[in-house]
Amino acid sequence: MKKHPYTITVVTTLCLVVLDQITKLLAVRHLTTIITPQGPTGIKHEVTLINDFLYFTLHYNEGASWGLFPGRLTFFIIITLLALAVFIYLAKDTDFEHKPLYSLAIPLLIAGATGNFIDRITPFISDMGYVVDMIDVLIFNWDFPIFNVADMALTIGWIALAFDLVFLDHRRVDAL
Repeated sequence: MKKHPYTITVVTTLCLVVLDQITKLLAVRHLTTIITPQGPTGIKHEVTLINDFLYFTLHYNEGASWGLFPGRLTFFIIITLLALAVFIYLAKDTDFEHKPLYSLAIPLLIAGATGNFIDRITPFISDMGYVVDMIDVLIFNWDFPIFNVADMALTIGWIALAFDLVFLDHRRVDAL
């Protein structure tokens, strides 16, 4: 019996959302938090995984990527709901046999958006609106912005979707 591509999409999405939420819960429970007048913040380099490269650092981000546009919770909720509607609509075209990269990108995008959305609407520590980040990478002594599993899913999903649409989609159309 052949599995429907929606089954793969839903299972992949759910697994990624669960992984994202478990890692965030572990970070919140096991990494030290400092509460400042501006809200909770993490302590730098709380757990060293690879010295001078990879750390677990608890950070609460109330903005978008790299902390842009902080404090705009209603805006982020509306944008996320619109993005999720588009991603779910695009899921109708998943076809792992003929469009594997596209079909992988869609659950990554849905899972990433959902994982961060859950953070924004769920009070993890003291208030709603924060996204929990914990993966801290130094690249040639530059402290890359702290991120989480949902951010990785979104980034990989966008890259995969863009690559598919730019380099592969026209080949499928031409083959028809």
